Amino acid sequence: MRLPTDVLAEMEKIAEICGRTRRWVFVRALKSYLAAEGREIEIDRARRDVEAGNGHDLDDVIDELEGIVKGAAA
Repeated sequence: MRLPTDVLAEMEKIAEICGRTRRWVFVRALKSYLAAEGREIEIDRARRDVEAGNGHDLDDVIDELEGIVKGAAA
Protein backbone atom coordinates (compact mmCIF):
# COMPACT_ATOMS: atom_id res chain seq x y z
CA MET A 1 0.00 0.00 0.00
CA ARG A 2 1.27 3.43 -0.84
CA LEU A 3 0.67 6.25 1.58
CA PRO A 4 1.09 9.98 1.09
CA THR A 5 4.40 11.10 2.58
CA ASP A 6 2.72 13.40 5.09
CA VAL A 7 0.58 10.54 6.44
CA LEU A 8 3.59 8.24 6.63
CA ALA A 9 5.58 10.92 8.45
CA GLU A 10 2.79 11.34 11.01
CA MET A 11 2.62 7.58 11.53
CA GLU A 12 6.38 7.43 12.03
CA LYS A 13 6.25 10.28 14.56
CA ILE A 14 3.45 8.59 16.50
CA ALA A 15 5.36 5.31 16.47
CA GLU A 16 8.46 7.06 17.77
CA ILE A 17 6.59 8.87 20.54
CA CYS A 18 4.76 5.71 21.61
CA GLY A 19 7.79 3.46 21.32
CA ARG A 20 5.91 1.30 18.83
CA THR A 21 6.42 0.16 15.27
CA ARG A 22 4.89 1.81 12.21
CA ARG A 23 2.96 -1.42 11.68
CA TRP A 24 1.43 -1.15 15.16
CA VAL A 25 0.31 2.44 14.46
CA PHE A 26 -1.12 1.45 11.09
CA VAL A 27 -3.07 -1.53 12.46
CA ARG A 28 -4.37 0.54 15.37
CA ALA A 29 -5.50 3.27 12.97
CA LEU A 30 -7.32 0.74 10.78
CA LYS A 31 -9.04 -0.85 13.76
CA SER A 32 -10.12 2.57 14.99
CA TYR A 33 -11.50 3.40 11.56
CA LEU A 34 -13.42 0.15 11.34
CA ALA A 35 -14.85 0.64 14.83
CA ALA A 36 -15.97 4.21 14.13
CA GLU A 37 -16.64 4.40 10.42
CA GLY A 38 -16.78 0.84 9.17
CA ARG A 39 -20.37 0.22 10.24
CA GLU A 40 -21.30 -0.27 6.61
CA ILE A 41 -20.51 -3.97 7.05
CA GLU A 42 -23.04 -4.30 9.87
CA ILE A 43 -25.61 -2.22 8.00
CA ASP A 44 -25.20 -4.38 4.90
CA ARG A 45 -25.62 -7.55 6.98
CA ALA A 46 -28.77 -6.15 8.59
CA ARG A 47 -30.21 -5.19 5.20
CA ARG A 48 -29.61 -8.68 3.88
CA ASP A 49 -31.26 -10.17 6.97
CA VAL A 50 -34.35 -8.01 6.47
CA GLU A 51 -34.50 -8.87 2.76
CA ALA A 52 -34.30 -12.56 3.69
CA GLY A 53 -37.25 -12.14 6.06
CA ASN A 54 -35.17 -12.41 9.23
CA GLY A 55 -36.62 -9.32 10.85
CA HIS A 56 -39.57 -8.29 12.97
CA ASP A 57 -41.99 -5.45 12.43
CA LEU A 58 -41.35 -2.74 15.05
CA ASP A 59 -45.07 -2.25 15.74
CA ASP A 60 -45.46 -5.98 16.44
CA VAL A 61 -42.49 -5.91 18.82
CA ILE A 62 -43.89 -2.88 20.68
CA ASP A 63 -47.33 -4.51 20.95
CA GLU A 64 -45.75 -7.67 22.37
CA LEU A 65 -43.68 -5.71 24.88
CA GLU A 66 -46.70 -3.67 25.99
CA GLY A 67 -48.58 -6.94 26.57
CA ILE A 68 -45.71 -8.28 28.68
CA VAL A 69 -45.54 -5.07 30.73
CA LYS A 70 -49.32 -5.04 31.29
CA GLY A 71 -49.22 -8.69 32.35
CA ALA A 72 -46.43 -8.01 34.83
CA ALA A 73 -48.32 -5.07 36.30
CA ALA A 74 -51.47 -7.11 36.91
